[in-house]
Amino acid sequence: MPQLLVIQPSPLRDIVHGLQVATSLKTQRPELRIAWIVRDIYAPLVRTCEVVDRAHVFHRSEGVRGFFKLMREVRQTHFDHVFDMQGLLRTGLMTWQTRAAKKVGRRDAREGASFFYQQKIPLPPDGEQSHALDILLQFCPVLDAKPELRGELRFREAADLNLSFIEGRHGQKPILIFPDSRKAEKRWNGFRQFTDLLLKDGTGRKVIWAGNNQFSYRDNAPEGQFINLTGNTSLASLSALIRRAEWVVCNDSGPLHLAAALGVKTLGLFGPTDPRLFGPYPLNRPTNHVVQAPVGDLRLLTARDVYARFARLDAISHGHSPPGSAAPWPRRPLA
Repeated sequence: MPQLLVIQPSPLRDIVHGLQVATSLKTQRPELRIAWIVRDIYAPLVRTCEVVDRAHVFHRSEGVRGFFKLMREVRQTHFDHVFDMQGLLRTGLMTWQTRAAKKVGRRDAREGASFFYQQKIPLPPDGEQSHALDILLQFCPVLDAKPELRGELRFREAADLNLSFIEGRHGQKPILIFPDSRKAEKRWNGFRQFTDLLLKDGTGRKVIWAGNNQFSYRDNAPEGQFINLTGNTSLASLSALIRRAEWVVCNDSGPLHLAAALGVKTLGLFGPTDPRLFGPYPLNRPTNHVVQAPVGDLRLLTARDVYARFARLDAISHGHSPPGSAAPWPRRPLA
């Protein structure tokens, strides 16, 4: 039974992409056993993914001592392949420390990580201008698998998980919003005004804010129509929460990519990053949409612009004509 170790400790977006690649590998090679090195803060998501057989947790706060403790644990298994999907010095050192027949990494690795690889995967035809997920898919041929997504990304749910409270009237699915992003320049500040417009649109749909960090909205939201789960969203339940949503609207962040991977309708708000490289994958799927701020500055993106875009897409998804227009609205990202 072939043993694969994936080294992708962080961030959440790249972990989601890596899990999609792992799902494709295991779909094409069912006998494959997959272990994963992941940072402690992201471990709950990896542990619940059905294709991961074992998670090795990296406690970054423990420094050098924690690093060698982790590697002693990892070295108890002799792997057939190690895939360093992150390509940084730290993950290159992890690759070097493993016991493996073949150590494989990214051709675009940085910080000297490629020094520790026996093999470097080629870049896709578009080179470094390829989507981040397309780059990771190039690991597949190493195991005689095709570099394409196959299978369905699945996560185990806790038996006592109850999310019935998020449903709207008559079981209507909510609009799920993640107002945070890891970097300030990728964080749009218009979510309060955007939520105001959603709550006043007459549909009565429930709006839910979620995420690790606490964000305040307001005290006078319509009764039963708004729930604030920010600061109270666990990674272990994140996939279940997203699967129960009709739409996920958020910044360029991990939840956006998880929603796209799960087939939920997405609207991603992009500032300085290029959605062609880091947008919900694939961008030509009818459920994946982005709005890019003028000149890449999210401060120039208004809530009314985002709401107008959302309302048109939402109408199309329900088979209606876009508001204020008799003609179909094109499904393409705004430049």
